[in-house]
Amino acid sequence: MAGAVVMAGRFVISEDGRGGYRFTLVANNGQTLAVGEGFPSKVACVNGIETVRRNAPEAAIDDQSGGGAG
Repeated sequence: MAGAVVMAGRFVISEDGRGGYRFTLVANNGQTLAVGEGFPSKVACVNGIETVRRNAPEAAIDDQSGGGAG
């Protein structure tokens, strides 16, 4: 299906051991794709997830590493 958007697996919310929360974006194959920063509350963590959902679908890659591909 050309142009179809394939959804990455799921966002997992967990406690970070310091009284805060983090999210992990996990692909359907179980691979960790991204880990969010620590958030002070679960509500803030969910808001962080929503921010990623809104901004990531068309986000450009800004490679500032100075190295070549690979």
